[in-house]
Amino acid sequence: MIKPIVAIVGRPNVGKSTLFNRIVGERISIVEDKPSITRDRIYGDAEWLGRPFILVDTGGIELDTENTIKEQMRYQAEIAIDEAEVILFVVDVRTGLTNMDRDVANFLRQSNKPVILAVNKAENYKQAEMDKYDFYELGFGEPYLISAQHGQQTGDLLDQVIDHFPDLEEDPYDDQTTKISVIGRPNVGKSSLVNKILGEERVIVSDIAGTTRDAIDTPFTHQDNNYVIIDTAGMRRKGKVGRGVEKYSVIRSLRAVDRSDVVLMVIDASEGITDQDKKIAGYAHEEGKGIIIVVNKWDLVEKNNNTMNHYIEEIRYQAGFLNYAPITFVSALTGQRVLEVLDLVDYVSEQHSRRVKTNLLNSVIEDAVAMFQPPSDKHGKRLKIFYATQPKVNPPLFVLFVNDAELMHFSYKRYLENQIRKAFGFEGSPIKLITRER
Repeated sequence: MIKPIVAIVGRPNVGKSTLFNRIVGERISIVEDKPSITRDRIYGDAEWLGRPFILVDTGGIELDTENTIKEQMRYQAEIAIDEAEVILFVVDVRTGLTNMDRDVANFLRQSNKPVILAVNKAENYKQAEMDKYDFYELGFGEPYLISAQHGQQTGDLLDQVIDHFPDLEEDPYDDQTTKISVIGRPNVGKSSLVNKILGEERVIVSDIAGTTRDAIDTPFTHQDNNYVIIDTAGMRRKGKVGRGVEKYSVIRSLRAVDRSDVVLMVIDASEGITDQDKKIAGYAHEEGKGIIIVVNKWDLVEKNNNTMNHYIEEIRYQAGFLNYAPITFVSALTGQRVLEVLDLVDYVSEQHSRRVKTNLLNSVIEDAVAMFQPPSDKHGKRLKIFYATQPKVNPPLFVLFVNDAELMHFSYKRYLENQIRKAFGFEGSPIKLITRER
């Protein structure tokens, strides 16, 4: 399912980041009572009344400025607005309507997107009720009085937001088609890898980072299996986004992950795995997608007998949460091992949809408990696992029925996951364990 995007915009210091944190439920965005703290787009997963969406926090828009950082903030906001289905325009009732608010409003009208006006810092509700009428001048209909800091009226605001969401899109591909997204930072060779797999020039290949500006779907068949490969815009490190050709979006890449079954996480052999790679892969991991780590440009690396093993050890060390993901070393330029990628896709797709018989699963859990006793609390009450089931696949989900869910320590849960993997594989697929009290 593709998640709608909601962009929070407005002039600096009106409480955009506070509202972002309130809706997402975590303190992701920096909040400080000083303008221009948020200088880049920040993304978070949110949900309201069963509708998931992606929330984007932006730097304050200042339209008449020669300041380079503020100009970059404005540009980042432009990208967020361009991506969004709904725009939350935040103003400050304490300061009142300003000329900068009017300028931002004129800017937003050019987007032709639904704009919901949130009048923030309305803790003194009676006074705010009188002051809100000035904001009708902006031309966005009813101003919604909120207090992002205290959460007042934010539910009513979100009701309006989801009313503007598009209808849920149906997947155009059937269950027999494996959907592959190709993700990674710019210029690691994603488009070249796609071209080599397809055997034809379907997407632009260029040394200029960021030439692939949107996700491109290419259905194809290989050995009687149906696939669609989704090539995405490269994800850029913060501070590296420029104008013109760079007007691609992280969000489009995340949306491609949402739509896929298996993710090819492409990294550059000459650079190794980076923090940005881990963030990108982390999103795919959290979304429960099958993952293959593809180390590209392997032909450029000077090798000895241990080079590949050293690379594998480094990736496992740097990204321990992906220890289940197979690693393959390819050269999109020469074609080295490129066709093996599709064999891995088939294998990971099968692992991702594997279902374990209940009696075999419980036998493995019983053996694991016998080898390593479950934890207990300080009063001596010990965790008991009565039985386990697997209600879902893609990704595999296991439910453990226990006497007290609070006794399940994360380290013991990780131990059980490792035992399940040891017995049944699930290579390339995250697995999820949840506990339920019987």
